[in-house]
Amino acid sequence: MSSDARARAYYPALNALGLIIMIFGLLMGFPLVVSAVLGDGATLAYDQGLFVTFVAGLLLWAATRSKRRDLRVHDGFLLVAATWVVLPLFGALPLLAYIPDLGFTDAYFEAVSGLTATGATVLTGLEHLPISINLWRTFMHWVGGMGVIVLVVAILPLLGIGGRQLYKAEVPTPMKDSSLTPRIAETAKGLWLTYVLLTIACGFSLWWAGLAPWDAVIHAFSVAGLGGFSNRDASLGHFDSVGVELVTAGFALLAGLNYATHYLALVRRSSAPYRRDPEIPFYFGVLALSTLMLTAYLLAQGIFTDFGEALRYVAFHVVSISTSLGLATHDYTLWPMFAQIWILFLGSFVACSGSTGGGIKMMRAMILYKQVIREIVRSLHPNAVRPVRMGRNPVPEHILHAVLGFSFMYMVSIVSLTLVLSAAGLELVTAFSAVVACLNNTGPGLGLVGPASNYQGLDDLHKWVLCFAMILGRLEIFTFLVVLTPTFWRR
Repeated sequence: MSSDARARAYYPALNALGLIIMIFGLLMGFPLVVSAVLGDGATLAYDQGLFVTFVAGLLLWAATRSKRRDLRVHDGFLLVAATWVVLPLFGALPLLAYIPDLGFTDAYFEAVSGLTATGATVLTGLEHLPISINLWRTFMHWVGGMGVIVLVVAILPLLGIGGRQLYKAEVPTPMKDSSLTPRIAETAKGLWLTYVLLTIACGFSLWWAGLAPWDAVIHAFSVAGLGGFSNRDASLGHFDSVGVELVTAGFALLAGLNYATHYLALVRRSSAPYRRDPEIPFYFGVLALSTLMLTAYLLAQGIFTDFGEALRYVAFHVVSISTSLGLATHDYTLWPMFAQIWILFLGSFVACSGSTGGGIKMMRAMILYKQVIREIVRSLHPNAVRPVRMGRNPVPEHILHAVLGFSFMYMVSIVSLTLVLSAAGLELVTAFSAVVACLNNTGPGLGLVGPASNYQGLDDLHKWVLCFAMILGRLEIFTFLVVLTPTFWRR
């Protein structure tokens, strides 16, 4: 195949990417309208960002529309990876246009963190930024939380571009081949309906708990997307409100569950989908046990003397970090290292598959645990037949192999990226925790990137490595790594 023909083979993916960029540009109309109504001085930044983004998408779409066809497996992987690399370039435009002295690396890092729902920020003085700028940051959480691709997949079929391969690449969970509805577009619409309703409920609840209306909206976007951006430098701790913390933790728990379960419960008007979800008992069990254990440990260590105060801070941060929300009310890096590492560790696996959370997901952790138990039994009884089950259903062998492969690459990614940051001059605790926090899309780490500080003090090289980690984690490693292999580019 000639180089020209090879380039044309990627036109369908590029054509769809142009459409996604145009839609993303139109989404900037939301903070633009807010800025214009409030007169906060950021209108020009959105005018420029919207214009550049929409025109760039239009030009790409027009240049490649002659080769439009249904998306294939290669196209889906390429489009998903390209979307999460390219969209932050445009998401950074309003930040670059408005915030003086903000470099390109910092703007791109902030946009990647926003769209991947990570919440690792390089900005300070958030209280002094216009409402629309903070709204745009958390709105990127909200859009990226469920996934830009899942949003667009509901629209692509209307334009003659099928979305099933795209959806499967964007939602790489162990049970991704099952659909909630016969048509993939209907599935995407159902998930987004559930997502919107949860966000609205969260916003009104935060308002009822005492937040000002715009504070409630901004944090509702952050909580629903499990992102972690705030419009306060002290994060949620600025408000020092037990009511706000309870509402935030409650909706973070809901956002950490599988949205498919929420959707089925909503459609059927029944709690049966929750009772049948095999992840839920482990999800709440791990959170409850961790909260009780760390509360008792910190009381025994004399970090807290009052049980109620200890339970308040431990419970909130266990939920916030475990679900990958990342909002903070207290500097937990002042706790003993065991407690810090345990909380960071929880963010690696607690969020359920099909949620907006990060990490390897609870379902994979359960499969790994049951596989270990099966191997122990096999070592004692070689002829025993003991299938790994999720609920009543046996897990197919190909899914077991996929989970094992994913888990191996997850560990390799953490070790490799930590070594890269260490070689680049970052001390080990900060390097390790930053990689884990970004790969799990959690946000705050330990050391120099703990909840009382941010990522501003890191070098540009560190930030680019962590941008890679955030995108890698958001696409659950394989979707992104597939595009980086030489085999993928052979046609």
